[in-house]
Amino acid sequence: MSENRHAGATADPHETWHGRATNRVQWLLALIGGGCIALGVELAVDSAWNSGNAPLVMSVVGCIAAGLLVLFGTLAFVHVAVKVDRDHLEIRCGHIGLPRRRIPLDQVVAADFVPTVTPRHWGGWGYRWRPEKGTAVIVRRGEGVMLMLGDGHIFTITVDDAEAAVRVIRDRLRPQPAGSAA
Repeated sequence: MSENRHAGATADPHETWHGRATNRVQWLLALIGGGCIALGVELAVDSAWNSGNAPLVMSVVGCIAAGLLVLFGTLAFVHVAVKVDRDHLEIRCGHIGLPRRRIPLDQVVAADFVPTVTPRHWGGWGYRWRPEKGTAVIVRRGEGVMLMLGDGHIFTITVDDAEAAVRVIRDRLRPQPAGSAA
């Protein structure tokens, strides 16, 4: 913990809390995607196919498309960054920050710490939705934050130091005393 980045329950309500979670296993899947792209390029450049151009084109396009899908699909969920400021909770995935979700704190009814969130319970890594559980951003197995929203939806996210995130969110949900300036 450095320079109050992970603010506790008594922190200044104007301070911004930052957290993140990383999954290094996703890099292995990204390498597999890169391998598919390389195979597609190799087939396109050095093809000795005797059965015509159509099977070759389908193979090249298939390998490159599958490789790009796996590569970018996994790189988007190598890590997640969470920011809680005075008014919003923002979730940004991957290196370019997409997908991204911004939740106004005035729409949050409650926040709870979840000690164990697993990709198995959500159907894998990534941005997930399950009718009985709500929506989630799952980048690794471990602790997380569960938000109950005013519209009845539930949003779960895996993040390191989730207990601190819950404390900060709960502090921001409490009504401020009448004499305090925002």
